[in-house]
This record gives sequence, structure tokens and C-alpha cells, in this order.
Amino acid sequence: MSGKLSQLFDLAVTVTKLPVANLEFRLAMNPDDVRRMHAHFTKPHPKYKLFQNKSLGAALVDLKRFGSRDDYMGKIKGRNSGEHHARKAKSRGYVVMEIDRNDFVDDLHDINTSLDTRQGRPMDQVYMRKETHYPREKNYKYFGVLSAAGKLMAYSNLGCYGNFVAFDRVLGVRNNDGMMHLMVTEIVSQMIESGNYSYLMYDTFFGASPGLQTFKKMLGFEPYRVKYSLQ
Repeated sequence: MSGKLSQLFDLAVTVTKLPVANLEFRLAMNPDDVRRMHAHFTKPHPKYKLFQNKSLGAALVDLKRFGSRDDYMGKIKGRNSGEHHARKAKSRGYVVMEIDRNDFVDDLHDINTSLDTRQGRPMDQVYMRKETHYPREKNYKYFGVLSAAGKLMAYSNLGCYGNFVAFDRVLGVRNNDGMMHLMVTEIVSQMIESGNYSYLMYDTFFGASPGLQTFKKMLGFEPYRVKYSLQ
């Protein structure tokens, strides 16, 4: 019991030191989906019931801090940095573009089934089932990384919910070409250039594996305490 109390105290101290971000869900984006996602983000945390599900240590990029993609890329520049790996992927012919997932049904299945486990956890069975048709939600953007040969190697579903956007899926074939860094940096850069959003969210830091935490930090994501509203 004393151990749990100590953990809760340490968590409370950590939380009070985090910067606060106000994330707004706006029904005008897509009422049914926005209500569903607001309920998911604000339901009780599975471990810390006093807190909302996605409120502690949310991994965010404050898009308004950057005037351009160059400002952002300069922020994550350096040896073994996110910018370095993204540049490496570009030199190898990878490109990032918005996609219609129905044009890449086989490639998406190949990516989803390329590994049995990710981040130390078995892949959910939903990824094992081959989809034959993908619907397109009006408040989502769908991105893919194509190799020089035109094969889809990674993809991301990005939900647009209000004054913020959030990754719904970020998945790719595992290699060391930097393509995942390229995809995320390009999406962040496009969101900065659009001027339509204040934050981009990549789930949370708490609960993520050390490797995934490092990946997020390399790409400019920082932990925040989030307050949600529904408009």
C-alpha cells in the first residue's frame, strides 16, 4: 500500500511540473467521430482513475512555436537527430504524400502483419485481418511513405478534432532508413504550414516504451498536462 501511495505522490509531483495545453474538440469537424474521440480521451485513465485517459504526459508539438518548417527542422537538428534521419530517408528516395488507402490494400496488410510484436506487445488481432475497403472520415488525413519503387512502406492516420490534430495510427515496416522520422517530420511541417492547428498529439509519454519515448523526443514532442473541452 505504501508503495502505491509513493507512486501516486511521485506522479502528482511530476504532473504539477508539466506545462498545460488546452485542447478543444469541435463538433463542427465531424460530430459523431469527435464525440466518440472526446469520450475516449476523457474517460478515466485505466490505471490512475482520478485522471482522464489522455491527460497525463500527452506527447505534443506546440505548432504555434514555429513560423515555418525550417524553424521546426532546425529545432530537431543535430547528430543522430530526427532531422538527420529524415534527411537520410529522403536521400534514399522515400517520399511522403497523402494517400487513398484503397489504392494500397495489399501494402497496408503487409505493413500491419510485418511484425508479431511492437513496443514489447503482441499486435492486436485487428491488424492481422486484411481489409478490402477503407472508409474515409472527413476529419481525417491519411499519409503514406512510398519507396523509390513506389511501394507503401509506412502510413499514418491523422485525426483533426479541433484546435489540434492527433495521430491515430503510425505504422511501418521496420528498417533503418529513417522513413518513420521522415513521415512524422513531414506531417508536423505540413500542419505548421497550414496554420489551422495549435498542437499535434502523438499519444502519451507515460506508458510508452523507452524506445518510443526517445523517438518522440527526437521529433520535438514534449510531455504536457492536457485540459479538454468540447465545443
